[in-house]
Amino acid sequence: METKRVFLIVLDSFGIGHARDADKFNDEGSDTLGTIRRSRNYYTPNMERLGLFHIDGVGGADSLVVPQGAFGRMQEASKGKDTTIGHWEIAGHISKKPMPTYPKGFPDEIICEFEKRTGRKVLCNQPYSGSEVIKKYGKEHMRTGALIVYTSADSVFQIAAHEEIVPVEELYEYCRIARSLLHGEHGVGRVIARPFIGTEPDNFQRTRNRHDFSLIPPENMLNTLQEHGLETIGVGKIYDIFAGRGISETYSIKSNTDGMDQTIKIMEKDFHGLCFVNLVDFDMLYGHRNDIDGYAQAASDFDIQLGIFLNKMQKEDVLMITADHGCDPGYAGTDHTRECTPLLAYGKRVKSNCNLGTRDTFADIGATILEMLDMKNTTDGKSFLKEMERK
Repeated sequence: METKRVFLIVLDSFGIGHARDADKFNDEGSDTLGTIRRSRNYYTPNMERLGLFHIDGVGGADSLVVPQGAFGRMQEASKGKDTTIGHWEIAGHISKKPMPTYPKGFPDEIICEFEKRTGRKVLCNQPYSGSEVIKKYGKEHMRTGALIVYTSADSVFQIAAHEEIVPVEELYEYCRIARSLLHGEHGVGRVIARPFIGTEPDNFQRTRNRHDFSLIPPENMLNTLQEHGLETIGVGKIYDIFAGRGISETYSIKSNTDGMDQTIKIMEKDFHGLCFVNLVDFDMLYGHRNDIDGYAQAASDFDIQLGIFLNKMQKEDVLMITADHGCDPGYAGTDHTRECTPLLAYGKRVKSNCNLGTRDTFADIGATILEMLDMKNTTDGKSFLKEMERK
């Protein structure tokens, strides 16, 4: 049976338990799914029937529910636990070196040159929670016009600015300046614009005008698909994560719900290739903010839309659901957690109740997609198509 369309949905930060090397990241015991399942807001029957609770190490499956798809546990091979590295690995590239991080802030030579080129001073220059940094520095920023620059445990250079003090397009230009400075040894994964609104620290709120400026990614499955004339549709921040490379069409989204609405609408298109979706609210709104009930509710809301998606699938479609890292809202701190991620696959071509075990790399997903679409494997992964293919 041939596959015409693959829909790959990344539930950003939906980890399923600490990875075998979690101790190297100080993340032993983290378990995003385990945490949110304890909330009364959590209910995901559609993911359950695809095999979520049958994945190695997850447990808690209803013995009466026979999985209708293939399922597996993905172990990250790259040296990192952030969005960029995670997505690049899903697309087939293993990053053998970690991207630079700045637990003590960015060096003077970077900050001084950034101030010189933007004509604005810098506030903070430390690792910080995004919501807390604007509470602490927001008023000073509004008074002086200085830019709030901060980082996290991830390889990011983030710039927060009030939309009435620094218009969004101007903030984006400052991010482009930072991106041009941050290369080589200082080549952070992403420069991120973090605009906010409000009048006082207790009502400052980040807006939906966030924008990511990523490093140019290495060659991956997207390039291979595009070079062979197949469509590569990005939904959400996929375009940003891959710096636009290998993406033929892109759809920005306002929320997880909007992202799934747009994905369901894309199902009406007659295309041949890949629709690659990122749903970031899990991570941005709930994981980093330690909001267990909010994360659980977001999973339940996604599951409702997943049911609609499943009912609209055509016989030549394959759905794959995964994640790029963890962000356990019940774990110490507010940073990403080094976790395994789920793999759920479904479609007429996919066997029911097929346990794919624990995979050594996210890159197996990219390799499998290429094989499903009759492409030669150009990734660092190994395809599991033959293991899950219906005979």
